[in-house]
Amino acid sequence: MAGALNVADLIAARAAAEPARPALLHSGGIERYGELLGRADVIAARLHPVLHGPAPRVALLCPNGPDYVALALAILRTGACLVPVAGELAVPERVTQLALTAPQLMLAAGPEQWLPAPGVAEAIAGIRFSWCALDLAAAFPEDRFAALHPAFLRFSSGTTGDRKGVLLSHETLLARVRSANRRLEITSADRVLWTLPMAHHFAVSIMLYLIERAGMVIADSPLAGDLLTAARTHGATVFYGSPFHLALLAAEDSALAWPALRLAVATAFALSEATAVAFQRRYGVWPAQGFGIIEAGLPLVNTDAAHAKPKSVGRPDDCAVRFCDEGGKEVAPGEIGELLLRAPGMFDAYLAPWCERAAVMDDGWFATGDLASQDEDGHVFLRGRRKSVINFGGIKFFPGEVEAVLDAHPHVRESRVSGEPHERWGAVAVAEFVPHDAARPPTAAELGRHCRERLAGYKVPTRFRLVAALPRTASGKLRR
Repeated sequence: MAGALNVADLIAARAAAEPARPALLHSGGIERYGELLGRADVIAARLHPVLHGPAPRVALLCPNGPDYVALALAILRTGACLVPVAGELAVPERVTQLALTAPQLMLAAGPEQWLPAPGVAEAIAGIRFSWCALDLAAAFPEDRFAALHPAFLRFSSGTTGDRKGVLLSHETLLARVRSANRRLEITSADRVLWTLPMAHHFAVSIMLYLIERAGMVIADSPLAGDLLTAARTHGATVFYGSPFHLALLAAEDSALAWPALRLAVATAFALSEATAVAFQRRYGVWPAQGFGIIEAGLPLVNTDAAHAKPKSVGRPDDCAVRFCDEGGKEVAPGEIGELLLRAPGMFDAYLAPWCERAAVMDDGWFATGDLASQDEDGHVFLRGRRKSVINFGGIKFFPGEVEAVLDAHPHVRESRVSGEPHERWGAVAVAEFVPHDAARPPTAAELGRHCRERLAGYKVPTRFRLVAALPRTASGKLRR
């Protein structure tokens, strides 16, 4: 598409003004913007001759690190659509994803260079990777796909739904970046400590940092001490991660300061008030909780967290919100309803089955599936997922409120509550929990008593199951 926007070209053009500015900072050294784009261009020149058609797709399997950024930029610089393949996927899941996305090429770098077909080994621009050509028939309309000017095709990290694959165009990516940065205010003076999987967060978060010419601090380890050391060594000013990482950092006991920190963003799942308070006490910065979904980017971020509402995901500025009941009628102010959004940078299409944005939106509104409410000051609070509501004899409640009570027990590290079908009542709550001390876990009787003292009887789990860990998605969300 001659003359069309390419976000990777925009990054290259902006980086050309300051090629010596640090782009990636890690234990192996500092890679500057000129060096990073130079590596990407060498790889792009190698890939370009084997791509064809108006909208080729290239799948990428690569662990977090500088090479992921270079390879992803290279794919975009060719004009191809990037299809990340998450490393945690089992082989059958990878095969299914490739069948649905029908890429022309697949690249694999890092220790695990899995390919679905015999490949070619390369060593280019300091990266050892393998690639193979694929001959897969697309089950979606190639002409409509190409017409949307695709840049990025990603599968949700959550539970599988009827639709698979979310398509984002170059124009959508740029709109998302500009929208998110109204709240984050990332500049070239910032250095962002990165902890999340790049396969899930490259499209908006990393693209934002690169477009704004910020530096990315890539830590080798997710342990709190190592994260803090990397942050101090490289002068990280921004932290972007999950509440899990915030909790680890809040509990870090070295007493070392993080003097450069100006912004800490929590995303992926709900931030507890206890974690927010502990982090603020440890580092002097209130975490800003964000609400991000692949269909809408990062439309809400609570940059007012210091104003005593750390559990809020912020107030709308360039997006609009509505809260509706199951019939689609708006609920009264302050009541809980499904969160509907109108925001810049909404997704362009679902891939399989093919469904473009206009067919999904209801008069321009997107139903997120998240239950939320809004207070008198305009702050939005997430209350759970619409499909995770437990219906006990017609009385509905949310697993999150039971989990909050269980997690407050002194001997419970974390918990997961779900609804179990019940012949008489429709559904009852059951709980799984991870103890602080595996050798001395609390008993079911203790936990039942703890819940009964704090919850209505119908909300108390009928069963408590001790587990070593709770299942999470790659982006850190609790699997429901």
